[in-house]
Amino acid sequence: MDLLNTLVDKGLRRELPTREEALAVLATSDDDLLDVVAAAGKVRRRWFGRRVKLNYLVNLKSGLCPEDCSYCSQRLGSKADILKYTWLKPDDASRAAAAGLAGGAKRVCLVASGRGPTDRDVDRVSETIRAIKDQNEGVEVCACLGLLSDGQAERLRAAGADAYNHNLNTSESTYGDITTTHTYADRVDTVNKAHAAGLSACSGLIAGMGESDEDLVDVVYSLRALDPDSVPVNFLIPVEGTPLAAEWNLTPQRCLRILAMVRFVCPDIEVRIAGGREVHLRTMQPLALHLANSIFLGDYLTTEGQAGKDDLEMIADAGFEVEGSDQVTLPEHRARAGAGCGPHAGGADSGAPQDGGRGSHGSGGCGSHADGGVCAATTPPAAPASPAEPRTDLVALRHRGAGTDLAPNA
Repeated sequence: MDLLNTLVDKGLRRELPTREEALAVLATSDDDLLDVVAAAGKVRRRWFGRRVKLNYLVNLKSGLCPEDCSYCSQRLGSKADILKYTWLKPDDASRAAAAGLAGGAKRVCLVASGRGPTDRDVDRVSETIRAIKDQNEGVEVCACLGLLSDGQAERLRAAGADAYNHNLNTSESTYGDITTTHTYADRVDTVNKAHAAGLSACSGLIAGMGESDEDLVDVVYSLRALDPDSVPVNFLIPVEGTPLAAEWNLTPQRCLRILAMVRFVCPDIEVRIAGGREVHLRTMQPLALHLANSIFLGDYLTTEGQAGKDDLEMIADAGFEVEGSDQVTLPEHRARAGAGCGPHAGGADSGAPQDGGRGSHGSGGCGSHADGGVCAATTPPAAPASPAEPRTDLVALRHRGAGTDLAPNA
């Protein structure tokens, strides 16, 4: 049986692929790309149908972060011309959230730059959570505030938070290359704290930072071991003024292969396309909906996304439907296991994209058979794709919405 048939069968059974199989997906050629998308699409539709969950970001506190995450425009020493402001008041945050909810979002992700929240910060965010929930019936709220101290996840849960996001970002072996002010283990600890408090855990990655295929597979397997409800996949936005501004390593085809690999490894977990989809997938964004079942609506933390109206039209034109607030995101077996983690019992989390914050801690191939299948081992790897040409014209810093007097994009 060829690689793709094997992966589909495993995905339908929720069986973990081998590392070699996951690497083989990343190594497929562009000639086989549509076969890869079609195969991963079968797994996506088995567990999530044709629904697309919409999520909306509210950046509660922007810039001035003391951490040195190389990908982040809010990092210590960043020269990026981003918005900088301190904590939004609860009513201002609630109004910002309402714009996204009016556009069709069912989940609001509240993000704040910084190493992690103080107890006073948790009080602020708790007040904001209550304000949003009081004014928007049935809304799901995710917090993304950085490294958590003991007891803070429980306090957020008591305030009404449904979920907590904290991304691993890259493999443990390369983590020190992108950040020195905290460790990979710190991030794992925070995800575990969220789990233990009964919050729906969300944790994802950033692709395009110069990592190898092995690094990508390592971090996705580590994520699967953490068993989050949601895995956001960010594609690095190389923002001028950050150390990774010159890292233009992604092509649309590479992004699709990464999403397919994540879907095969995490078949029944919400896979969200997060920061960078407009910059790197570009006109191939609709194909990615066959792999991921969740996206962010409108703008990101410090960069602009495409118009919210265009997001909705893209979903409809591709033959998908926006997931309603009355629908449960996760498959029944996962929703049951996560009972008590939000208004939709185990609903998946809204992973904050890399582009502007940590929250935060943020912001080769196989040959083709005659039948179109892809062989895992009988042919040598294809040559790696050429680095993408920089598309700096597609990177626009956000100067509207939260923290400004201008209307948000939703």
